[in-house]
Amino acid sequence: QVQLVESGGGMVQPGGSLRLSCAVSELIISVWDMSWYRQAPGKERELVAHSTRTSAYGDTTYGDSVKGRFTISRVNPKNTVFLQMNDLKPEDTAVYYCNANRPGYGDYWGQGTQVTVSS
Repeated sequence: QVQLVESGGGMVQPGGSLRLSCAVSELIISVWDMSWYRQAPGKERELVAHSTRTSAYGDTTYGDSVKGRFTISRVNPKNTVFLQMNDLKPEDTAVYYCNANRPGYGDYWGQGTQVTVSS
């Protein structure tokens, strides 16, 4: 029973902030690559943020459209991944998905959480 459960989505005004959480069960996330993706209506799924497994390089990368505004982080003992989103823009509106990936072991997705940025 591997589960990734996102929470923290909602509606905010442009310039506001939101913090998403991803609670993971039956995975040791410290040895899994963790990512946040998003998908807006009519658009393809887009990588937002990536966190390398801590047993490797431990680095993070971000999509160009969110760099400098979003931050991915982990609390490994609690098996939880966060996405801090600041200075939100209307184009950030999308369903946000948490992903756990480890080649040769698996690729798992959460159910998604809606983020709406509107005046």
